[in-house]
Amino acid sequence: MIPKAINHSFDLGDGRTVTLETGKLARQADGSVVVRIGDTMLLATVVSNLTPKEDIDFFPLSVDYQEKFASAGRIPGSFFKREARPAEHEILTSRLVDRALRPLFPENYRNETQVLIYLISADKNIAPDAYAGLAAATAIALSDIPFNGPVSEVRAARIDGKFQVNPSISDLQRADLDILVAATEKNIMMVEGEMQEVSENDMLEAIKFAHEAIKKQITAIKELVKKVGEKTKREVAEPVEDESLRDATRKATYDKIYAVAKSGNGNKHERKKLFGAIYNEFIATQKFSDEEKKAKEKLAKKYYHDLEYEAMRSAVLNEGIRLDGRKTTDIRTITSEVGYLPMTHGSALFTRGETQSLTTVTLGTKEDTMTIDGAIHQGEKSFLLHYNFPPFSTGEVKRMSGTSRRETGHGNLAHRSLMQVMPKDYPYTVRVVSDILESNGSSSMATVCAGSLALMDAGVPIRKPVSGIAMGLITDNKKFAVLSDILGDEDHLGDMDFKVTGTKDGITATQMDLKVDGLPYEVMAKALDQAKQGRLHILGEMEKTITKAREDYKPHAPRIVQLVIAKEFIGAVIGPGGKIIQEMQRETGTTISIEEKDGKGIIDVFSDNKEGIDKAVARIKAITSVPEIGEEYEGKVTSIMPYGAFVEIFPGKEGLLHISEVDHRRLDTLDGILKQGDIVKVKLLDVDPRSGKMKLSRKVLMPREEKAKQV
Repeated sequence: MIPKAINHSFDLGDGRTVTLETGKLARQADGSVVVRIGDTMLLATVVSNLTPKEDIDFFPLSVDYQEKFASAGRIPGSFFKREARPAEHEILTSRLVDRALRPLFPENYRNETQVLIYLISADKNIAPDAYAGLAAATAIALSDIPFNGPVSEVRAARIDGKFQVNPSISDLQRADLDILVAATEKNIMMVEGEMQEVSENDMLEAIKFAHEAIKKQITAIKELVKKVGEKTKREVAEPVEDESLRDATRKATYDKIYAVAKSGNGNKHERKKLFGAIYNEFIATQKFSDEEKKAKEKLAKKYYHDLEYEAMRSAVLNEGIRLDGRKTTDIRTITSEVGYLPMTHGSALFTRGETQSLTTVTLGTKEDTMTIDGAIHQGEKSFLLHYNFPPFSTGEVKRMSGTSRRETGHGNLAHRSLMQVMPKDYPYTVRVVSDILESNGSSSMATVCAGSLALMDAGVPIRKPVSGIAMGLITDNKKFAVLSDILGDEDHLGDMDFKVTGTKDGITATQMDLKVDGLPYEVMAKALDQAKQGRLHILGEMEKTITKAREDYKPHAPRIVQLVIAKEFIGAVIGPGGKIIQEMQRETGTTISIEEKDGKGIIDVFSDNKEGIDKAVARIKAITSVPEIGEEYEGKVTSIMPYGAFVEIFPGKEGLLHISEVDHRRLDTLDGILKQGDIVKVKLLDVDPRSGKMKLSRKVLMPREEKAKQV
């Protein structure tokens, strides 16, 4: 029996129809849905264990997005020919959905929950990431899992001056603003995207535009749930409480915590020790029995953390004092230098307070580009940015494993920020690597600043320097304070993490996560304006170190000389089976790449040896040069015939030097005049238009008086 599907459709607002369907696929999941737009289909499922996980103080949620290669009629290019570890864009999409969903689960829900989103059919002109959030949220809404939704997610892009919802991939290429926004019916939850130096007001308008589209999607989710029948949600276990212990913790510690919170101690580790000492002193006074000790200490730690949260926020809202003593708009002390690493192609050390990035730039060839082989996206990437966050940066010991999702996300934000100012058609492959050596908040923004400085140090002609800043928010729904350049603790204990990057002329990228309901647009506007002032201040500090790209690359940096040749010469440069180009690379010590673009051949000659580049360029020019009638050439005699000599004036291009054109005097033979291997100067007299045969002359370059001397 074929399962009966229940569906609901809605219009995106421009004639495109989105259909939500449930009841046909993945029926044993707690909730499942297929979202269809055109020929693109996403299957989303959610399953949550019936019992909570013991002894954890976080919500064990995992979100995974995967693009099935079969959805686009492709076989994976990997060795095993199957989907393997997630690609970077799949990780980034998973993170976007996770950030939209996670804050909306009940605070005390500890049941392990898994959300899986599969791309099962793909129209290659529809971007599926714009619908992943809608699919996941619908699956949860159809389940019995407790959730403070619905929520949804859309892409808002400005194309040719007009905002569009979820534009096609081809149209997106023309966008000067591209953001993904997640929201409930009332509140913005998450924003991430890139822009071409747009204003703060333009970004705010884009978020408002996206929110209106999200409201339509949430209505559609509710309509589908109504058709299916809403399930009774699971009960969330009430946390065990001990009011007397809570009161004792407050009475013994709050005033001491508040004193540390407003003391202005700028050292993270010292502050942590002071807070820890207060807790340890309190625990030492408690007389717990052996049976209850573990549970009581766990509760006391929770109550103590709640008091830290309250004290830090109260100090900011009531006295305008932050943990490290700064005012709300103050930026931490900034120092920077370039060229710190002598043998890299470019480097920068950027320190802001207790956050530090050591960033390098490496220049490579087109052979160093990153190959992208996804179900939807294929191609090459020539600007790479990698972010590393080793455990010593926070004074911790952790197991070293592969690149984390967090590192991928932070690196992507910095990549988007700097990509906007990279020169177009740049011949180099550029790799930027940020190693975070110290961290106390805003390490991704330190990466943007250090990356901008390192690119200029490497001689990469970026259009403008870029800086970044992370903004925070503290609110009690009556008063609020927007914090510039937040600390790690202010991120953890605060209500917002709003990262903004840009040049002096506009925003290039943003990432925002909210932890509170109901952030008014006026507060968001204030945060954006305050971020602009902070961004400009940071740019000013960076300019004390370097203001623009160096005029030349480092002496040990590789050089690229780019040549443009006629399309028909590409084969001649490569040679049969690549023989000629391989021989040139071997003999000159260069790397040579060729591609056809716009009906022409683009050749890049790459080496850190100028002499080798010059030799390779000369040989390529010789192969690709077109002989011109009337021009003089120096050629090599390749063979002697009774009627004259054949002279190679370009590699593979020979002309006939007839015996009558060798000398002004009459010659019966070339014996004693020319021999094979001689280098002679000749002039091109004519080229046969049909055969291409060239007629050369030597005598026209010889003074006539030489005839008299030789007779």
